[in-house]
Amino acid sequence: MATALSISAGNCGKERPCIELGSYASIVKDVFGENLIRSCKFRRGNGYRCKGVRVIARAKKWKKHEYPWPDNIDPNITSGHLSYLSHFKPSTEKPKPVTLPFEKPLIDLEKRIIEVRGMADETGLDFSDQISTLENKYQQALKDLYTHLTPIQRLSIARHPNRPTVLDHIFNITEKWVELHGDRAGYDDPAIVTGIGTIDGKSYMFIGHQKGRNTKENIARNFAMPTPHGYRKALRMMKYADHHGFPIITFVDTPGAFADLKSEELGQGEAIAHNLRTMFGLKVPIVSIVTGEGGSGGALAIACCNKMLMLENSAFYVASPEACAAILWKSSQAAPKAAEKLKITAQEHYRLKIADGIIPEPLGGAHVDPAWTSQQIKLAIIQTMEELTKMDKEELLHHRKLKYRYIGGFQEGMPVEPERKRNMKLSEINKPMDDDIELELENLKKKILESNSATDPISSQAIEKLKQDLDQEITNAFISMGLQEKLESVKLELSKASNDQPNKPPNRHLKEKVDQIMQEFQHNLARPGAYLGLKQKLEKLNMVGRFIELKERSEKLKAEINQKVPDELKEKMKLLKNAQEKLSKGEAIDKDLAEQTERTKQELVDFLKSVGLEIVGVTKRNVAPPPPSLQEKITKVNKEIAEEIERVINGCRSWRQS
Repeated sequence: MATALSISAGNCGKERPCIELGSYASIVKDVFGENLIRSCKFRRGNGYRCKGVRVIARAKKWKKHEYPWPDNIDPNITSGHLSYLSHFKPSTEKPKPVTLPFEKPLIDLEKRIIEVRGMADETGLDFSDQISTLENKYQQALKDLYTHLTPIQRLSIARHPNRPTVLDHIFNITEKWVELHGDRAGYDDPAIVTGIGTIDGKSYMFIGHQKGRNTKENIARNFAMPTPHGYRKALRMMKYADHHGFPIITFVDTPGAFADLKSEELGQGEAIAHNLRTMFGLKVPIVSIVTGEGGSGGALAIACCNKMLMLENSAFYVASPEACAAILWKSSQAAPKAAEKLKITAQEHYRLKIADGIIPEPLGGAHVDPAWTSQQIKLAIIQTMEELTKMDKEELLHHRKLKYRYIGGFQEGMPVEPERKRNMKLSEINKPMDDDIELELENLKKKILESNSATDPISSQAIEKLKQDLDQEITNAFISMGLQEKLESVKLELSKASNDQPNKPPNRHLKEKVDQIMQEFQHNLARPGAYLGLKQKLEKLNMVGRFIELKERSEKLKAEINQKVPDELKEKMKLLKNAQEKLSKGEAIDKDLAEQTERTKQELVDFLKSVGLEIVGVTKRNVAPPPPSLQEKITKVNKEIAEEIERVINGCRSWRQS
């Protein structure tokens, strides 16, 4: 009952008023609507008394608020009674569309569909086939994009401005809802909403972080970053639910607890720790649903539960990827790499057994169809609560304790082979050893040189594996540099352009995009000490390419020489080879054969120059003089070779002149 008092005081006699320190007064309130006037005596500090001061207090009329619901509500009635008692009202305005960076190719394709439809309406022509083809391409591109999202892309969807808030989901899944306020310690934090609602006739306590739907609401809600008052408010409602036996459903959607000086002075850490300790002792089922992003202890303070469910594009992390990148890599541009290393997605949490289930979202995110997403949340809540309500209080506490005991657990005493064995310092774990690379290059060089053909299966497999490793390293480098989204966008535009006009080369704007991406990639790659593994693999592949090129050139040169050298010269070369074999066996070679060998070498050099081949150098071996008999034969053979070479050269000259 709201009561307003009207109070008047004055001097009713010749004596002056004497209200001083140490006086007392008795006031009779009129609670029945009658005028009650009583004289009041005031005691002066020096012992004198004065009369004549009268105080009148009268209660004004007040309005009684009826209970918002009748005793018996027909469940089939959809109107005629108050369903939701809350200041929050569903938005009647359609939110402004917001395009994420990786969605721009889809928006371009959607604009083309709208343009074709507009042309069909203006001209009256039938473009149904073209529209159907474009719509099929759009649906396929949408499916391909949202089924292969990177962690940083899922985080951007979780932070989407139009993503439905906690109260949006509560209004969609409950039949009745009463919002409860205040922490009974001086403040009502708007960043956390609490209340009691019913789902299929069963009452639940709802607690969640509330973001705003526009800038004004975000400022009022402090961007869903609670102060200690908010966590104490949630704690009060948890104790209330535990006392009355209401199951607790919490919704997590916050970047973290508010980290200002006043919050720290009011005990932010103590409030979070108190919530964590208390939630492990509550004897009612607790289900937590991560609808957006869950930031560190600010999210965990209402998420110590029996079952944790996450929306498909939600994220839960100990530190935001931007903060992690700034700490580890000293640059926020490494946020995509940090998001991948932090394992923040719902899929990774489910694999690590932190999350107990994943709630599906429509293609494009929960903001595309909030009502459908809310119904999926409702089904998940009903199924999970059916399982938890079958447990008694002790089983619930034991189940909650074991859930967090199993996270990050390991068993001692069991030898486990590491995935990679490395004999190096921990700080150099990502730096390959130079000796290993040199050894691998030597082995690869031997395989290439020893192979009889260019398609040796062993060398081909090794080169193919090296290319695959290099492709993976380049992909990882693009992700860590934050260029993966730009690259995917360019790929999508290229595929779209090739499908529309197969024979037309890419336009100038697309080429500029590709050049810009490559310049940024090369600039980041050129930084000292960065991407050492990628640089060494590139050097290795370039060296292998040079080896293969040299081998192909030598084979080609050998074939050309064999075609141009006459058969007679080949026979004389065989005689020289036989003489060399005799010399290697230690047999004597005469002087004439040695002279003939030298002449043959010189003639061979002249012949190679005549056919356009450059002589880099001629090596001269120090050999013992041949015996006289062999020397005569060598001289004779060299003379015949010289005559044959001269005959061939003269024949070529006469052929050119003719």
